[in-house]
Amino acid sequence: MRFARTAVLAAALTALLAPTTAHAAPTATATAAPGDTVALPVQDALAQLPVRLEDRTGYVGTAFKHWVDADKDGCNTRAEVLKAEAVIAPEQINRCSLIGGSWYSPYDDRYIEGPTGLDIDHLVPLAEAWDSGASAWSAAEREDYANDLGDDRALIAVSAASNRSKADQDPSTWLPPAAGYRCQYATDWVADKTRWGLSIDTAEQTALADVLATCPNAPVTVTLAR
Repeated sequence: MRFARTAVLAAALTALLAPTTAHAAPTATATAAPGDTVALPVQDALAQLPVRLEDRTGYVGTAFKHWVDADKDGCNTRAEVLKAEAVIAPEQINRCSLIGGSWYSPYDDRYIEGPTGLDIDHLVPLAEAWDSGASAWSAAEREDYANDLGDDRALIAVSAASNRSKADQDPSTWLPPAAGYRCQYATDWVADKTRWGLSIDTAEQTALADVLATCPNAPVTVTLAR
């Protein structure tokens, strides 16, 4: 189950823990398996991410099928995220058409009225995931990634303007305009790459280290998807 995001930035900065499982929580990812939960300080998690050159050869957006209705309740992944993260709940009509409601976009520290001004951002963009290892995944694994409701850091409702400014960039070339959210953003980026076993490149590693050097070395808990 996803956790609803709070609209208050100060509270959002503490939302670092993903849902846990019955497995033990190893402190390193090297010996962990999919379904295990790992817990370690974010700077240690960053240090454990493999550093490799990125390769976008063959990438097309259709390689990641989204938005799907995995639980067949009439609401696709986009709608599920919107419902979970609403500050003021929208009205749901005709199975899963959403009207009204209010959301907080932490990237640019804005409140958005109504769902039409929002995008659902893949925290680690699809193209970036492809570059970082997803090119070798099966179609089913890429669909799971693109619709990941198992960790509330993976998908986030943000203003369309901020999401389109970000596009497929990593933290070496784009960080949230709201400077107060950057510690959370970098921490969540490391958590998401850890969850999916994705690599980072050297520029990305440097950018993340620079941001996290100004932040508390917060613990992160991640249930591994791969």
